Amino acid sequence: MAGARTVAMAFNRIADSAIDARNPRTKNRALPAGFISVKSVWALIIISAAVFFTSAYALNVVCFYLSPLAMFLLLFYSYTKRFTSMSHFVLGLTLAIAPAAGFLAVNTDLTPAPLILSASVLFWSAGFDIIYACQDIDFDRKEKLYSLPAAAGPAKALFYSRMLHFMTIAGFIFTGYLIKAKAVYYVFVIICAALLIYEHKLLKDDGLKNINTAFFNVNGLVSIAMFFAVLLNYRM
Repeated sequence: MAGARTVAMAFNRIADSAIDARNPRTKNRALPAGFISVKSVWALIIISAAVFFTSAYALNVVCFYLSPLAMFLLLFYSYTKRFTSMSHFVLGLTLAIAPAAGFLAVNTDLTPAPLILSASVLFWSAGFDIIYACQDIDFDRKEKLYSLPAAAGPAKALFYSRMLHFMTIAGFIFTGYLIKAKAVYYVFVIICAALLIYEHKLLKDDGLKNINTAFFNVNGLVSIAMFFAVLLNYRM
């Protein structure tokens, strides 16, 4: 996870460095601002990729054979904003493979539950990435970059985000049904639902002023709540 995530983030910074330099919101990031060199970022990518592939090999043969596909998706995402407004769903897919991949680390055959959980993560990630992209509507339109907020406007984009997060909670509930979850699992799913409702209330009441709180803080709490939903379900 650490190797793959580092590759994805570092490669995204290289792929978008020229765009980031033109965007007032991102021009002070380390690479466009010149705080670090492109060579050092490439070195980090190579080392992290080696960690990722070695770790996949150490798990089992299925994980190792699928690792190039996972790496392709991680790198491919960085270019999707150049040609499709569905880039949010590609990002969601790169994160959504994590539950299924974690299952494959200990079971070489997938069952429906991790696939439904992966779909839920896809909806959740795409939903909050749409929210994040609302910050750059004017810039994306000027640069001819693709995003749902730039294509549909902020009101429709936030509606799509709400629908995706509704599907997220439905997926969490269905996952619980498939694993015959205990009551404690559903308690934390309710907490996840309340947090996502709060996230959208923040954006509705104050527009984009609270976008960092909504995007970073609230979604961080959702991930923690879902972690405890699963952990306590199997520990209690």
